[in-house]
This record gives sequence, structure tokens and C-alpha cells, in this order.
Amino acid sequence: MDRNRVEQVLQEHGIKPTSQRTEIGLILLARPCHMSAEQIITSLRDTGSRISKATVYNTLNLFSRRGIVREIVIDPAHLVYDSTVQQHHHFFNADTGELIDIDSSALQVSGLPEAPDGTTRESIDLIIRIRGAR
Repeated sequence: MDRNRVEQVLQEHGIKPTSQRTEIGLILLARPCHMSAEQIITSLRDTGSRISKATVYNTLNLFSRRGIVREIVIDPAHLVYDSTVQQHHHFFNADTGELIDIDSSALQVSGLPEAPDGTTRESIDLIIRIRGAR
């Protein structure tokens, strides 16, 4: 995805395309990916960018609120940003830290409890934890 397309995506989601937001978008939206904030910061540094850590975190939170990326909580200390926002599930490789997409159509979830009164179920996020065979 080029700079113009990233800026267009930002505008479509009601976000002013600043140079910092566009740089982060170029990394996150180039292809379907799962990246932590630290991985994004490392990628930015590799390209010579001097965007602050705070700006990266603030931008990721904004992207998530506006639906450009999804936040996936692996555990309380491990948050990943997914550039594929359509409903899908994941394998999480505990050995490598890699997150792998599972197509929602490849899975059926049944027997879900009713949502509490006054609420409605919004989505189901399934993470299947895997590791190398021993």
C-alpha cells in the first residue's frame, strides 16, 4: 500500500493523515499482519524514523478505536494489532509468539450462553494456543 492509499484509508475513517500516522499506516497496512507496538517501533527505527514511542501507542489506540486495526490481547502483557479487521480467529504459537489467522468459516461455535439482560453479543474472539510438538 502506498502513501496516498494509506492517507485515503485514514481519511475514510475520520483520521487526519499526519506524517507520523501515515508512516505507522505504511507499516501496518502494507499487508495483513499482526504486530505489537514494539515491533512497529523497531520497524520505524529500521527506516530511520524518529517517531516517539508515545506517538506510536497513541496512534495505534486511535487506529483501533476507528476500526483500522483490531487489538488482540494475548495476555495482559501482550497486545497485538491486527490489520485484518474482518471477524476471524487465531492460533497463537506460544514458542514463537506468532499469531496465525483462522478463517471464521472454518470454525463453528455452538452452545454459547445468552448475553446478560440489556446487552447483545458483539463478537467472539477465539485464540487457540499452540506450541511445537515435543
